[in-house]
Amino acid sequence: MEKYAKTCTVNAIRANSAFRADIRDQGTDMNAFYDILIVGAGHAGAQAAIALRQKKFEGSIGLVGNEKYPPYERPPLSKEYLAGEKPFERILLRPESFWAEREIDLLTGRRVSKLDPIAKTVTLASDDEIGYDKLIWATGGSPRMLDCPGSQARNIHAVRSRADVDKIMAALPTVQKVVVVGGGYIGLEAAAVLTKLGKQITVVESLDRVLSRVAGEALSRFFEAEHRSHGVTIELEASVAGFETGDDGIATAVTLADGRRLEADMFVVGIGIIPETGPLVAAGAATGNGVDVDQHCRTSLADVYAIGDCAAHSNAFADGAMIRLESVQNANDQAKVAALDILGEEAEYDAVPWFWSNQYDLKLQTVGLSTGHDSYVVRGDPASRKFSVIYYRDGKVVALDCVNATKDYVQGRKAVVEGLNLDKDELVNTDIPIKEVGIH
Repeated sequence: MEKYAKTCTVNAIRANSAFRADIRDQGTDMNAFYDILIVGAGHAGAQAAIALRQKKFEGSIGLVGNEKYPPYERPPLSKEYLAGEKPFERILLRPESFWAEREIDLLTGRRVSKLDPIAKTVTLASDDEIGYDKLIWATGGSPRMLDCPGSQARNIHAVRSRADVDKIMAALPTVQKVVVVGGGYIGLEAAAVLTKLGKQITVVESLDRVLSRVAGEALSRFFEAEHRSHGVTIELEASVAGFETGDDGIATAVTLADGRRLEADMFVVGIGIIPETGPLVAAGAATGNGVDVDQHCRTSLADVYAIGDCAAHSNAFADGAMIRLESVQNANDQAKVAALDILGEEAEYDAVPWFWSNQYDLKLQTVGLSTGHDSYVVRGDPASRKFSVIYYRDGKVVALDCVNATKDYVQGRKAVVEGLNLDKDELVNTDIPIKEVGIH
């Protein structure tokens, strides 16, 4: 019966497309109604639209983005784009012409301010209203900024959008000293690039090691040493109390909780994101850390899906805990699941998490989630700048962090997916490929 109902829904969506021209808003470049409306034009939203067309969906698709640009890759912003190694055109997810060719209406420079799940409409900040049959919410999040004296200074930057990075790049010619607040992936990637550009960098981290939220101590200490070897100053257990600013609205120094002052010409904040779920919350969607979705990426609102950085889901690799995964992999995988579910095909989200980070000439590849691990082993010598950290919980491999060790990453994926208890004594022997390591 459920499959029949899904088939009827798909047929209804396709029928809607037959009359969409009759309700077209002649005054704008958007329809007054879309069979599938996607809010958010980042990795998740763009992939959902692509997946629908790849599955031969013929109905109308609207893709709403609050930026004026076509969908583009986010990871290069803190790496190749900031470094000037890739122009913007090279980080577009698809050529700009792609969207029109696939009859996907790209509605850039628009922000959704309200959702009415009963009437099945969204209202834009411009007060324009768009109806939908199915809605996919893929808004990601906004950068979490500091809330302290002086934190509104014009030379305090985030690294989340092209506009953020363009501002940084425009200011760099007159900048020598930079303080990066936050020792996570974004902060360290920015620190690496800015160091290569000849800037004097200080990283301020409130906890006792960098990458503390995503990796074990061995990896943290390796990256701390690596950055210090490139001239980066790292201040640990250092909390920001405020910024000193001049009459021109420019910050000249950050003050720490212990009273120290760190002078700089620019400040970059990389301390995470706040999921953009306001209209969903106001509409009554179940939320916690983001908007809650089931294994099909459905929210608690009828015909409303959520995917990507803003979507909290029960993850098997986190012992079923409701978590958000901020990664391209998660965005793409959830997008495909939502698209398939809308089209009546069986699909559940169960993908193993994976991530990557490029810093200097180091390529870090992660598979699984190390959060809550109770032991780990180091495979290889960190001094060689080629090694892996394998994490265990309750005797099972739950994650690998691989630095310049792609073979370990590829072969270790199976151990994570299957929860294998790899022999630790054999695992530390790099002469034995991971795929040949014994299992207890």
